[in-house]
Amino acid sequence: MSPEPLIVTNLACQRGNRLLFENLSFTVNRGEALHLEGPNGSGKSSLLRLLAGLLRPTSGTIHGGNPRGFLGHETALKPRMTLLAELTHWARLDGTTAALPTAMAAMNVAALADIPCKHLSSGQRRRAGLARVIASSAPLWLLDEPTAGLDTASTARLAAAMATHRAAGGMIVAAVHGDIGLADPQRLRLG
Repeated sequence: MSPEPLIVTNLACQRGNRLLFENLSFTVNRGEALHLEGPNGSGKSSLLRLLAGLLRPTSGTIHGGNPRGFLGHETALKPRMTLLAELTHWARLDGTTAALPTAMAAMNVAALADIPCKHLSSGQRRRAGLARVIASSAPLWLLDEPTAGLDTASTARLAAAMATHRAAGGMIVAAVHGDIGLADPQRLRLG
């Protein structure tokens, strides 16, 4: 994995009539992680959506870190489809179906493969979403409160997956409300 660093310069975001942030600049290099911190409504999720290309900035630039794996609050799993069918769909889009078994094992969702997504608990859906990001093989992971709904064992699995990703040169930007198991992250406070 030899991704370009993520470079954000003078970024501004306005949602409706409200300016969430402006003149925001930072760099995330290979193997680094960035914690986005701040109260609810400060723009953490909006910044992740900007980085994922789901929103357009009011001003500023975003370069590098491509491709990007994104996990928002919703896990984008169709309720009637089995977990394996949904994760396979996303892996095909990313061209990474070979990585799927390892990713499912990393987040301990392989035993849930034949269960329709509508029957998964919120923690199981979260772990499935994380497995999707892991399987994407994207150098940059964008994670919005990734430990929401996870138990202690699942949080430890995520911490191990993030450490492995960073050791291979991957980068992580995560909106957090506390420690999620990232060693020595940069910190950026919004709001």
